[in-house]
Amino acid sequence: MDSETNIRIDKYLWAVRLFKTRNIASEACRSGKILINNYPVKPSRIINVNDIFTLRSNPIVYTYKVKELLSNRVGPKLVDAYLENLTPPEELLKLEMNSISPLIKRDRGAGRPTKKERRDIDKLNIK
Repeated sequence: MDSETNIRIDKYLWAVRLFKTRNIASEACRSGKILINNYPVKPSRIINVNDIFTLRSNPIVYTYKVKELLSNRVGPKLVDAYLENLTPPEELLKLEMNSISPLIKRDRGAGRPTKKERRDIDKLNIK
């Protein structure tokens, strides 16, 4: 694969399969979910090798390092050659905890929790 010198961040995010379409990647940039050096970037921002960017996706913040540039979308097995995941284990733990406790999630507008639900929530928040 040949690497080009001027690759837009939205195209790179799409090419390494962080987003399904380039339009969704552009929208994520516009909404401030993509940060480089803790500053939101525009979709037209040129990305370079060794740049570190963060992707805010509730409930966690992923951190990635650009290993190599590419202009075309690659298969899932080849992504590791172009992108390095630097996400700390604490962030990944948040994702695991969120999948373990689906009972705590309440629908919006469901009202206040009952006494039993509050006790269940308090049991999970013990430190």
